[in-house]
Amino acid sequence: MIEGVKFGAITVNGKTYGHDIVIYPSGRIERRKKEISKRKHGTSHKLDPEELTEYLREDFDVLVVGTGMYGMLSLLPESRALVGNREIIEKPTRDAAELFNELRKEKRVLGVFHITC
Repeated sequence: MIEGVKFGAITVNGKTYGHDIVIYPSGRIERRKKEISKRKHGTSHKLDPEELTEYLREDFDVLVVGTGMYGMLSLLPESRALVGNREIIEKPTRDAAELFNELRKEKRVLGVFHITC
């Protein structure tokens, strides 16, 4: 469960992370591989399909993307295509975290969370 979000930090199950994270439907957490998108686009504010592919290891019903405190992160159209007909929700990270917690009670949710702007 995501317990808190503030600029530059996200707390999940009692542990605070000072970097972007991915939360898998199984509950596994890892660092977001934003260097892939940054290398290709000059910014980590575009979620490239090559990066997103890294996270598609577990089956999911919904992709929740925390777009940052000010909503700067966005999925590229090619990234959206990778998700197919599954639901995609993009919201500022604080709102995305709340929704993630609610959705995971009933669905398999994959979450990508950007914790700065």
